[in-house]
Amino acid sequence: MALVMDPDTQRCPCNSGASFKSCCEPVIANRSAETAEALMRSRYVAFVRHDTDYLLATWHPARRPKALDLGTEQRWLGLRIKRIEGGTPWDSEGVVEFVARYKIQGRGYRLHEVSRFVRINGSWVYLDGELLEK
Repeated sequence: MALVMDPDTQRCPCNSGASFKSCCEPVIANRSAETAEALMRSRYVAFVRHDTDYLLATWHPARRPKALDLGTEQRWLGLRIKRIEGGTPWDSEGVVEFVARYKIQGRGYRLHEVSRFVRINGSWVYLDGELLEK
């Protein structure tokens, strides 16, 4: 079940600087991103919103888990894109390195990952990721 975003929030949770309405909302609604980065950002927002349906739909079918339990204790605080390789509308593969910050019971954590994305039938999907820090 997806959490409803605060209607007073103007900025997209992915920290792009754009509004949610013009940034990740259309990607999530259409389940289609123009770039690997756009998919990465929208997947981060799906984690913020606990939108497991979107996360599963945008996961590579060969690597997709049968179910996903996000729990409710994580509070996502921000996303920073560190590096992008490929992943343009003209590429078939892309890499996005990012750091996502979150809290659980008041304690802060960082998720530093290099994610790989591929296109299947013209749509970007998350393939896998390598954690860089614990």
